Amino acid sequence: MHFDKIKNKGQARLFKSDYMEMMTKTHPLVIYSIYVPIIALMLYYGAAYKGLSVGSEVLLFAGGALFWSLFEYVMHRYLFHFMAESERARKFIYTLHGVHHEYPRDKERLFMPPVPSLIIASLIFLLMYAAMGWYALAFFPGFVFGYMMYGSMHYAIHAFAPPRFLKALWRNHHLHHYKEENKGFGVSSVLWDVIFRTVPKKEKA
Repeated sequence: MHFDKIKNKGQARLFKSDYMEMMTKTHPLVIYSIYVPIIALMLYYGAAYKGLSVGSEVLLFAGGALFWSLFEYVMHRYLFHFMAESERARKFIYTLHGVHHEYPRDKERLFMPPVPSLIIASLIFLLMYAAMGWYALAFFPGFVFGYMMYGSMHYAIHAFAPPRFLKALWRNHHLHHYKEENKGFGVSSVLWDVIFRTVPKKEKA
């Protein structure tokens, strides 16, 4: 997705309805207040009522977080940057992700809003439950934790100066926005960019 001018100030209007427009925005604290209790309750329920040991929950949680990092990369590369042909599809991709590329410093659209987030999360949990049964009570929280870390990192990259030990992630994501949008699809990790050879070139910085 290419824009003649990337706007580092301001905010796009996506819907005519004020209510629909409000539903496209959120704050990190809203997301934390929803998902932290969900993570805690699922882990407790799995251990207390479904016989999941602490060790198995730790391993499943870590596996879920790792799976999130792959999910993040695949979605960002193949869905968010999908080259749509129809006008309706282009509008959908713009609403989903293109608006962020046009207004990268819009802090209210760095996390997915609560309503679509909860709908998608529910569907993903049902798929995980169908695939692994009650083990999903530990795998899904890890996946959601990965999402929260991704969202937090994404928010920080666009809102704050980088700490020295995370400078490479800041650089890669800004190169993705301003120089090479076909590289640097990982936000919370460079793991899959390294594996699939999509790390932005340092000399582009």
